[in-house]
Amino acid sequence: MEYKEAKALIEALIFASPNPISKNRIEKITGLDPKTIESVIKSMQERYMQSDSGIQIVFVAGGYEMTTKPKFVNYLSKLNVGVRQTISRPALETLAIIAYKQPITKPELENIRGVRADSVLNTLIERHLIRVSGRKRAPGRPALYSTTSEFLRWFGLSSLDELPPLTGDSASLFLEY
Repeated sequence: MEYKEAKALIEALIFASPNPISKNRIEKITGLDPKTIESVIKSMQERYMQSDSGIQIVFVAGGYEMTTKPKFVNYLSKLNVGVRQTISRPALETLAIIAYKQPITKPELENIRGVRADSVLNTLIERHLIRVSGRKRAPGRPALYSTTSEFLRWFGLSSLDELPPLTGDSASLFLEY
């Protein structure tokens, strides 16, 4: 396959994929070698960034996806399209604790927050932002909660390493437990 055709094919796969598509998945679909795939994606990313295009290709949640450029957010927010649901403050607090302390049990989480977390945990699971990632080796074998790739996608992160560092009061709150 010629480079030009490979470029068009990879661009089509990234565009059509409903979720971020990994290099491995592109390799399995196309049969192209990983170095070619990486070169093509890097070339496309540079082209979109240097052009007047309103879209870009980003690496998020372990794969590549096409997104609009952030500078257009004020205009795009006016579109009458299905907007992603917002997340409540308690759910956001719970999600932050899970993100930084994972894997974490419900009792540990409730101890940090100081309130029950049943309904918030259910909501976060329904939205695929967290999952039960195992069981703790302790009496009662409580469930361990961790974030998902949808969490990374929701917040535009390629990995948990991109979470901002904890500072000030928030760091002391987390470190106590």
